[in-house]
Amino acid sequence: MLSDYEKRALVQIHAWKNPRQTWFDTAMGYVNKPFAIAGQTVDKIPGFTETCTKAMNGVVGLVNDASQWSVRPSAILKELSEISRRDITQLEQVQLLDLQTIDRAIGWLDTKYEGIALVEGAAAGGTAVINPLVALAAIPADMVALLAMNLRAIGEYGSYCGFDMSSQEERLFSLNILALASSTTDGGKQAALSHLVKIAQEVAKKKTWEQLEKSVFVQAVLSIAKALSINLTKAKLANVIPIAGAAISGGFNAYYTDKVCKAAFYLYRERLLAIKSDAQAIEVTVAPARSDVWSAEESGG
Repeated sequence: MLSDYEKRALVQIHAWKNPRQTWFDTAMGYVNKPFAIAGQTVDKIPGFTETCTKAMNGVVGLVNDASQWSVRPSAILKELSEISRRDITQLEQVQLLDLQTIDRAIGWLDTKYEGIALVEGAAAGGTAVINPLVALAAIPADMVALLAMNLRAIGEYGSYCGFDMSSQEERLFSLNILALASSTTDGGKQAALSHLVKIAQEVAKKKTWEQLEKSVFVQAVLSIAKALSINLTKAKLANVIPIAGAAISGGFNAYYTDKVCKAAFYLYRERLLAIKSDAQAIEVTVAPARSDVWSAEESGG
């Protein structure tokens, strides 16, 4: 049985998944024009393919290295215990808490990560003022650092909501959050959402993903990593536009991190509420993905 606070939160989450176009969204279209211009010049820039390949390898490396996802669940459980005044020692116990308590613990987590992204992005973008080609070569390292930070942010949100971020399904869920945030087309967003819905519903129904073959998992990781590397490299190419420089780089990193944090905030809380009530609490904006569908075309944005 959900509390009044949790019922209101569920309404807010569903509203976030079905946003209305506002004047601000239209204005952001003009603000983002440098990124679109950069994307259109992709094929003309030497080394773009190599840069994407390096970036993709970096993303795959992140997924295969559990240390990049470390968020110290014990510290989060201790914080939840102090706020709730209950002894919370296991992630499974989080679902016993009211969402309002969890939201208090989460606090301004997004602001922390957006601030870090702004500083790191500005530092990386500054190289464009010196040498655009140097900036292009620096994109893989900058992108991996950006994604590593965002994976950690996602890990914190997931842990606060009681999910084991070291599990196979949570790694796929995290990657699809990154894909959702980087998608620039409706098709890419729908593909990411379809996978997010599938994973969320199956976890809510207590289904395990132990039967997911390693080869399928690897294929999924490669598919999403490829889409991420292409989409984000296009955006990061704004760094090589002389008039852009560090301002756009830092701004993009913070903008992307804001999208990731918002998605993680709403989606993990929705999943928690689905576990506490019913899997149908997860609003299906697109049809859930099939287990055997993880193509690069689907995951692209």
